[in-house]
Amino acid sequence: MFPKLLSAPPNRAEVDAMTKNTESIVAQWRQHLHGIPGTEFDVGETANFLEEKCLEFGWEVSKGIGGAGLVASYKAGTSPRSIGLRADMDGLPLREESGVPYSSRNPGITHACGHDGHMAMLLGVASKLVERDDFDGTVRLLFQPAEEPGTGAQAMLDDDLLEQLPMDAIYGLHNTPGLPEGEIHVKPGPIMASEDNFEIRITGRGGHASTPHVVIDPMIIAAEIVLALQTIVSRSIDPLESVVVSCTEIRTDGSRNAIPEEIVISGDVRTFTDQNSQLVETRMGQLVRGISDAHRADSALVYNRVFRPTINAEACVEHVVDAATSALGSDRVNGSCRAITASEDFAVYARKVPACFAFLGAGEIGDTGTAPLHSHKFDFNDSILDAGIAFYLELVRSRLPKKWR
Repeated sequence: MFPKLLSAPPNRAEVDAMTKNTESIVAQWRQHLHGIPGTEFDVGETANFLEEKCLEFGWEVSKGIGGAGLVASYKAGTSPRSIGLRADMDGLPLREESGVPYSSRNPGITHACGHDGHMAMLLGVASKLVERDDFDGTVRLLFQPAEEPGTGAQAMLDDDLLEQLPMDAIYGLHNTPGLPEGEIHVKPGPIMASEDNFEIRITGRGGHASTPHVVIDPMIIAAEIVLALQTIVSRSIDPLESVVVSCTEIRTDGSRNAIPEEIVISGDVRTFTDQNSQLVETRMGQLVRGISDAHRADSALVYNRVFRPTINAEACVEHVVDAATSALGSDRVNGSCRAITASEDFAVYARKVPACFAFLGAGEIGDTGTAPLHSHKFDFNDSILDAGIAFYLELVRSRLPKKWR
């Protein structure tokens, strides 16, 4: 059982003062979080701030889930129903070049993916829900570490998250530069791709570059394999499905006048189904073995699945579209957006309970707009905080309605 911290009932005057002019206050929280980033599971300063705020608002906090995660819970009424709203906590090991006055105080680490904004939106929800009497059930705010390496969600699940803090459904938002500011985009089924990593090791016989006839040249073999891997997509995958196979790195132990003994090819695969992920691994193994054998070289393939596809439950998508339409207006909701080939470890929650992950538009990318995600210059667009909070509040009201409604 993870430890719980129980606060006293919230002081109404304090809560009212705290939540007055919510958007401005939430932006202050977001900017504070921006200045104290951590990476992977090393997010203690961030977790402490989140815990402090949630306790101030009158929420029950369970901490140390999956090592560094925490869940804040708030119950209204008597219904056994419960839903989870998830935000990621970790930053990236990047040098910040945003130039904002609240830049990261931790050298070499920054919130370049907007996780500071995701957390701040949930703090805004936490501060407002204690004022409301329009829902019946339990809301759980999941603050998850280690999204970037793809290990945090599974760590929380492995620590009996759903057994100890059950949820009927889980929802999440991710800010998305390039989509219109304050719009929510979502779709049923696969919305984000898996990420598989591979490493191919080719061992030949090195030697002097002037005598290629006495060596087994792994460079030639590697070149054939890199080209052949592209035939997996073009000749083994249904052309109506999306798969990406990318060789991203080649390392050798050779030099300018020495043919190498060994070459290592590393790369990345994106798919939207487990079946295509397995097909890519199978065909990759066949191609690597066949080409290496033809040249009398040894080979080995290591294939790892880092992220699974994020697949939205159709019913949960309907809930998101309805709540977003009610909160923001139908002109700011796209319920049939395009999937993207980036990956999210929210996917593992969606394999356990009904779930939906959506995109919150952060505005145009460019000199007058925002920077791309994972850019050294990225900073979360605070003007979309209010839209995210309004959506989440309406989602709670609609998913946990009072019995008399």
